[in-house]
Formats: sequence, C-alpha cells, structure tokens
Amino acid sequence: MMQTYLYFSLVPEALIASQLPPEKFGQYYATGYGYKSKGQALFFDVDPVRLGDFFDLEAAFERCVAHPDGRPKSSVYVSTYRVLEHVPVDALGSLHLTTAYGATLELGRSADLPPAGDGLHLYKELAPVTSLVVSDQDPRTFYEGITVQPSKFVRFPGLAFVELELGELASDPARGHVADLPYPNLHHLREALLEVSQPDKSTKMVERVPSGEFTYRTVKDGSGFYFGNGTDLAFYPMPSHHDLRQDHPLWWRSANQ
Repeated sequence: MMQTYLYFSLVPEALIASQLPPEKFGQYYATGYGYKSKGQALFFDVDPVRLGDFFDLEAAFERCVAHPDGRPKSSVYVSTYRVLEHVPVDALGSLHLTTAYGATLELGRSADLPPAGDGLHLYKELAPVTSLVVSDQDPRTFYEGITVQPSKFVRFPGLAFVELELGELASDPARGHVADLPYPNLHHLREALLEVSQPDKSTKMVERVPSGEFTYRTVKDGSGFYFGNGTDLAFYPMPSHHDLRQDHPLWWRSANQ
C-alpha cells in the first residue's frame, strides 16, 4: 500500500495530501507532468497527528488513492483557505525548495534563531500575504510586530517569510554598492531603507503585491526561512552559496537558470 504524505504549500497557501514523496511532489507541483508548466514551489512536510481537527484529513486521505493503472495520486487538496493559522509549528517537518525546473532542496529546522546582528533587513512575506518589506528589526522582532504584539492595526495569526540579501545596502543604503542584487527599482528600495534608518520608522513596504516568486540565490547568507504561528517561530537556515555549489550542484544550477 502506498504511503500518503501531507504537505503545506506556501506558494500558493494550501494543505495537500499526496502519494508522491517530496522530490517527486516538488517536480509535479512546479512543472506538472511532462514539464508543461513552470513555477517555484515551497512546501513543508506535515505530521497529520499534530494538526488537530480543523481539517477533514480522514476524507482527504480516503480520496488519496492510486489510479486504476497503479500510478500514485499526485494531489488531493485538503484546504486552500486559512491553512497557515491552523498548522502549528510543531507539526512541521522539513522545508522543501523546488526550482521552476523541478529540482528540490530539503532544508532542516534549526534549534535556534540566528544572532540578531546589525544593519537593515529585507523580508519577503510568503503567506498569508506576499509583500516585500524593509525593516530595522531582526526576524523575531519583525514577526512579533505583526502577530502577537502588533504595533499597527494590521495583524496576522501567523506568518511565513524569508530574509533576502541586501549586501552593502544593509549598512549604507544611500551609497552602498548594489553588486549583483537582482531587485527591480533599486532607487525605490534605497529610499525605503533610508526611511527605516530613521528612529521613528521601523518597517516600510517596498512592494505591496509582488510576484510570489523570488530568486533563491538572494536568500541572505546566515539567515533563511521563518514560519511562525502564535508565539512559536521556526527557523530553516539556507546553506551558503559555497555549500550549495559543492553539496547540491544540480539544484544550484537549476535554481540559477
């Protein structure tokens, strides 16, 4: 009997049952069968035992059966609404990053958050919204400021986001060299960073409704992906470019095509 897996997709936000293991599910979800489509996929393994009773998992698993010819069932959508707020952090396993060409990289969860450090930050929100935001706050403070201790009227029950690289702009937004940062409208990014450099401004939206996709190579070195629900915040560190080239060359080449 085939194993049934449960995945929490971030792009788009969805809870999905599948008989495909992570690498095959990533290829299917990013490219479809026969590589007829193309788009990034980011998804977690989920432990169904820890989910509680908000989702009708029993019905979904009953539908997740192999085809008559023996092919595994690729996907059964359990939910595409209010998924993030009902997935506790302790139900998450690995995070899988699939390129637009179907190659998948598995990231494990770290026991600790990275050191706060100095400088400004660029955050790409992944779910439940997809805004691009600059901030002078470290990831934990940024997360809490829009979830458990909101500083504004807007509040989320949880948030998935990734920290992106700013290079020299993190310490010198006015004159820092942009090197090969692939962000559009760098002038606007500099202006936003200068605003949050002031003592009365902590965060500034750079793009309200950008594309859900981003370039994997722009994930900040020493940082990575964050998922929070309530007071819990999980951290999935991204390997350095050197380690990716050395240990995951096929994925790295696929991510940079």
